[in-house]
Parts: sequence; C-alpha cells; structure tokens
Amino acid sequence: MDLRQLNALLAVAEHHSFSAAARALHTVQSNVSTHIARLEQEVGSVLIDRAQGELTVEGEIIADRARRILTELRAIEDDLVALRDDVSGSVRAGVIGTTARWLVPVILDAVAREFPRIELQVIEATTTSLLPQLLSGRLDLAVINLPLNDPDLDADVLFTEERIIVTPLDHPLAAHDTVSLTDLADHEILLPPRGTAFRDEIDTDARRARVRLTPQAEVDGLRLLTSLAFQGFGPALVPASAAPSWLNGDWKRVAVEGLSPRIVGLAIRRRGSPSAPTRTMAELIHRIVVNDGPSQGLITPAQSDVG
Repeated sequence: MDLRQLNALLAVAEHHSFSAAARALHTVQSNVSTHIARLEQEVGSVLIDRAQGELTVEGEIIADRARRILTELRAIEDDLVALRDDVSGSVRAGVIGTTARWLVPVILDAVAREFPRIELQVIEATTTSLLPQLLSGRLDLAVINLPLNDPDLDADVLFTEERIIVTPLDHPLAAHDTVSLTDLADHEILLPPRGTAFRDEIDTDARRARVRLTPQAEVDGLRLLTSLAFQGFGPALVPASAAPSWLNGDWKRVAVEGLSPRIVGLAIRRRGSPSAPTRTMAELIHRIVVNDGPSQGLITPAQSDVG
C-alpha cells in the first residue's frame, strides 16, 4: 500500500469516476485503474463499485484512514516550516452560515495581513454537514453550534449569542420589542427542523415554559431561514448574528424572553496533532471573536472549554 494508491482511491471517491480522478491527479486513467487494482489486490476487497463510481463499505473504511494519513503527512511539512517562524500550508475551515457572515471577512483580512503563506479554504455549511467532514479529515477545524457529543472531537466555546425573532414589519409580532415564548405560541413561525441542535434547544425551552411552537415551515439553514423573514415570508426564530445590527430592511428584530443562548464553538479532531497552520488559525479565530464579536450585538465571547 503506497501513497499513490491512497491518493487514487480518494480522487475516485471525490470525483466519482476513474476518468475524472485521473484529470484531478494530472495523470491518465490507466494509472488510476492500476493503482486501485493493486490496492484491492493487497487488501483482498473490492473498494469501488465501478457501475456507480462510489466506494464500497471496505473502500469507505480505507478512505477514512487515508485522509487522516495524508493530513498527518501534510502536517509534518507544515510544522517543520513553522520552526523557521514562517507559518505556511493549507487550512480547510468549516463555518456555520450565520457566523460566517461576520467572521469570515475579518479572518480573510487577518490571514492576508499576518499569515500570507497560509492557504485558507472556507466551507460554509450547517453543523450537521460540517461534522462528518471534520471527522473524515476533509476539514481541519470547524466553527459549529454546540453542544457537541462526539468522542472523536474536541471543542472550545467561542461565544454565546441571544436567539431573536426576525419578523416582517407587517406581522403582529413587529409591534413588540420583546416577546415571551407564550406570545410566540400564538403565531406560526419559521423554525429549523427537529433533530438539529438549534431546534432541539428551542423545543427544550418551550417544554420548560409549557408551550408548543407551531412551525410555518422548517428549514435546515439559519441564513436561508433569516432570508425568508427578510423577504416577508414570516417571522423566523434565529440567532442574533443572523441579523446583525448594521443590517436594515423592512423587518424588525424582536427579543425573546425565556430562551437559552446559543453556544458557538471551534471543533477539531482528537486523533493526531493539528498542524502549525491549523493551530495558528484556531488562535486567530479566538482572537477575532474576542475583538470583533461584541460589535455584532448580543454576542458574548467566551473562553471556556467544552468536552
């Protein structure tokens, strides 16, 4: 088993065909086929369903390990370069959409100014989409919604933020500056789907208050949920960062009493040691949250660790 075989397997996994994998690796299809065939012979299993261009169960197991191996090899070079006080290398960071709105522009400016040799790739997605990518090694770190209940990941709290209602101006809720959960129970509202951390926490608070919230629609994606409210579709229950204080329109922010704050954290894998660029990026994100988070309104930076 060698690195060329592992790279070929990962390329097919990502591009779903031998020809596309060959183009991505800047080689010919026959080389990819040869590497895969030798790897399958060595492990004694079929790793790719040729008809579908998808990994088999055995292929997924090897691909998961291969990503970790290649990440560690990349980290060796990055760490040695960092010893010369020249942090360089690539970092793949995932960020939930509402936080990405204000955090990513500041990160990009800081990286360009302070660490020009770091190649930063940012993936915006929901927490439920980011976690599998972090576990598989496709991401080096991720800004996610907490709590986190995975034994293979660690997370530090970045900040807490209030949950608010964003409502069109012509909706009855717009007549108030603050509402209770009981008030919300009288209206249909836009909510994340059940099973997401954000929704589960809302439902827990509602049960505690002995009220039941009625969804007008359930949307997995807080930025999209907020956009629907901006466009007048209905009131949405979202984190404060989804509607920052500098953003205005034909809608209103309404505070909600009785809701616990949302907790946002920075997660990394427990296995292996983060590379120097990844450690540098984590430190930078913490610093930016402390310095710039409060200006977003209703955001409180935190330094505590979460298991």
